[in-house]
Amino acid sequence: MSLRRNDINIREARADDIDALVAFQQEMAKETEGKDLNADLLRRGVQAVFLSPDKGYYTVAQSQGKVVAGLLITYEWSDWRHATFLWIQSVYVDRQYRRQGIYKALHNYLYRIARERKDICGIRLYVDRDNAIAQQTYTSLGMTKSHYDMYEIDFVL
Repeated sequence: MSLRRNDINIREARADDIDALVAFQQEMAKETEGKDLNADLLRRGVQAVFLSPDKGYYTVAQSQGKVVAGLLITYEWSDWRHATFLWIQSVYVDRQYRRQGIYKALHNYLYRIARERKDICGIRLYVDRDNAIAQQTYTSLGMTKSHYDMYEIDFVL
């Protein structure tokens, strides 16, 4: 399937997109980490973003009225910059729509919003160290590898 740029509509997600967002996250967890997520827990997690905008918001890409990609934006306060970083998380593009500029359209949409706001100091994301295709995509969009490594304690997964 080949798309023209004007066939892609980028917008902030709505509550009626929750089913697609949940399905995307289930696919991403399986594809990238071999994990089967608890569907009920995941649905509540996605719904929580819509119920508490301070957690962040989802952005989706549509093609011919169908939601084909989505990502979650969350916030990180930077005391060094007295401003907020936007974090791109939960990126997923439907398999049959990949390599057609959909992530780039999502990224550019977010970039334009971020550059217009004085309270936003940058955009960050994390990527699996073995996902060379995603790393190449992010680099091509002007992102640079940070000097930080991520550490975690996960109490759920």
